[in-house]
Amino acid sequence: MNTRAFLAALRETMQRGGVENAAFEARTLLEIVLGKERATNAYISDAALSAQQTAQTEALLQRRLSGEPLQYLCGNWDFLDSTFAVGEGVLIPRPETEELVLLALERMKGMPAPTVFDLCAGSGCIGLSVKRRRSDANVYLFELSEGALRYCNENRCALGFARTVPLIQADVLRGYAAVSSLPVPDVILSNPPYIASAELPTLQREVQKEPAMALDGGEDGLVFYRAIAEKWLPFLRPGALVGVECGETQTQLVAALFGLQGFSCEISKDFNGFDRFVFARKGQRRPL
Repeated sequence: MNTRAFLAALRETMQRGGVENAAFEARTLLEIVLGKERATNAYISDAALSAQQTAQTEALLQRRLSGEPLQYLCGNWDFLDSTFAVGEGVLIPRPETEELVLLALERMKGMPAPTVFDLCAGSGCIGLSVKRRRSDANVYLFELSEGALRYCNENRCALGFARTVPLIQADVLRGYAAVSSLPVPDVILSNPPYIASAELPTLQREVQKEPAMALDGGEDGLVFYRAIAEKWLPFLRPGALVGVECGETQTQLVAALFGLQGFSCEISKDFNGFDRFVFARKGQRRPL
């Protein structure tokens, strides 16, 4: 079968299987097997696929139809201007988190050589992206999961930060006191688990393939924000910045938790117009 006909059949099968963006995903599956450049040439020339290439693509198709995320099939995913290794055991980087990084960088202007903690780092996309844009920043990545640590380490090595960005296996819920040998941060950034435990079974099947450890925020989804507020923020100095991603109904609650620790808070919307981020500054030394 030639490439054009095979791609059309692939797209139709994915549509029937409930894949939302079937045309894009069908093309992506073929690019995984052929490579992007060879796939492009095959589309143009309408070349025939070998039996092995057809079998490999169909195997990927069955995994996708079973609910495995496309990003896991690819083995990597773009985040801002970098590509991050991802797979089973680590949260997939999302566009909203790109916004968190960009908004935080705006608020970090004028902070010389800031010490930045990325809590619940997962793939490392937040902290490593900050380091790429602020080479003077002293970035530390904190992650508990063994599975996520493997990807986080792979990404920091691939981006050239193996020696300059420490990766610490730590439970964020224990607070700064558990890692107090490290410098006090000037900036804390985090996209922590924030789905209420009871809601996990209702998530999209693709999301349910991601690690529950990276999604489960406890009974009300706020357990990590409480820990950040009560066990990390009290150690910060005046002028310190905190930026977190939240569920769209949680921002007011998170801002209230941070406000109890003497932080001035600002809520920012994501590109879809939903309340998504809370930025907080300790004291009044510099504006948000």
